[in-house]
Amino acid sequence: METSKKTLLKKIKSHTAKIGIIGLGYVGLPLVLRFAEESFTVTGFDIDQEKVNMLNKGRSYIRHISEIKIIELIETKKFAATADYSLIKDMDCILICVPTPLNDNKEPNLSYVKKTSEQVAKNMKKGQLISLESTTYPGTTREVLLLQFQKKGLKAGKDFYLIYSPEREDPANKKYSTKNIPKVVGGITHSCTELGKTLYQQIVDRVVPVSSTEVAELTKLLENIYRSVNIALVNELKVLSDKMGIDIWEVIEASKTKPFGFSPFFPGPGLGGHCIPIDPYYLSWKARELDFNTRFIELAGEVNTSMPDYVLSKLSDALNNKTKCIRGSKILIFGVAYKKDIDDIRESPAVEIIDKLKNKGAYVHYHDPYVPKIRNMRKYDLDLESSVLNEKLLNEMDAVLIITDHSQYDYDWIVRNSKMVIDTRNATQKVTSGREKIIKA
Repeated sequence: METSKKTLLKKIKSHTAKIGIIGLGYVGLPLVLRFAEESFTVTGFDIDQEKVNMLNKGRSYIRHISEIKIIELIETKKFAATADYSLIKDMDCILICVPTPLNDNKEPNLSYVKKTSEQVAKNMKKGQLISLESTTYPGTTREVLLLQFQKKGLKAGKDFYLIYSPEREDPANKKYSTKNIPKVVGGITHSCTELGKTLYQQIVDRVVPVSSTEVAELTKLLENIYRSVNIALVNELKVLSDKMGIDIWEVIEASKTKPFGFSPFFPGPGLGGHCIPIDPYYLSWKARELDFNTRFIELAGEVNTSMPDYVLSKLSDALNNKTKCIRGSKILIFGVAYKKDIDDIRESPAVEIIDKLKNKGAYVHYHDPYVPKIRNMRKYDLDLESSVLNEKLLNEMDAVLIITDHSQYDYDWIVRNSKMVIDTRNATQKVTSGREKIIKA
């Protein structure tokens, strides 16, 4: 066994390997905690100096990550955050967890991955293990990172070790966490895979090795394309069911009783989060390089991206029945996070709906117990603060839209004090009084 590999394996197994995690968001920060919990010393890298400062003061900017844990790690010197990428040279294992958004043409934007790989290449040393966790198209690890690192004259599997291990974070999931979600690992060489498997075995219950980085990359895309296509199916059926006068939610509940051959998916106002609205387009883009048309994937994308407009059409029709129009109406949005009980608004359909309502001349307010303010975003500049929720506010609104069905909302109270409720999540299913005010969308 090569000396560098043997040395790194020994460090990993003894938990003396120094871990560097690049990108301290919803993926990187949970990994920081998991490694530190297993007594590794972790350095977090981020270009956002504000995040770095907050973490070093023991403050958390992600709701489900406890500040108590961060303070404990800072005080015991198991973790420190930095914006100084030259410290990469001191790390034994480097995990890259940076964003991979789409550009305006729904094509992969790998600028964060490329800039990070340049920084790693500039500061790397022999014997390091580097893992890319950011979601991307098959071939990225080999075509982007490997080529960048080879420019230094280093050989993968001998001088350094390169793997792809897709993130599978699900914020606020009470059943599954970083520790008990299986981790897929694919390396450039067998030695890379072996080291990657050993590293993740220290922090997760089960590691699933695969034959290549490309297999691991496509695994992540398949998981989210599967969800995207099935959500698109029920979203399309929701629109059809509405025209037929059938409650799609009742249909789904009935279908769920079949003990085989059916998995329930639920409609909504559109897709949110970093994964499902974005990942399918990574594969579609790659497929076009091979002159292949991913029809299912692209059709699912079209259906899902059309849902905010469907919600607005339901609102417009409901207001018209009250001799009102969207322009000049007062609208309150309940929930702007992309899913219930979290504070993440990335790609949230609520943000798009708010933007479209404002463009149509509506006076828009929102309430979200987890999102006190909507700051400037890549696509939107809304600059809104969460309104104080009381009967007076509800009475003043022409309509309220339930976009995110947070558990702590009292839906009986909301319906009782509102003139009109547009429910996109079936959140009011158990409300008995005032059902004539509720419109499913």
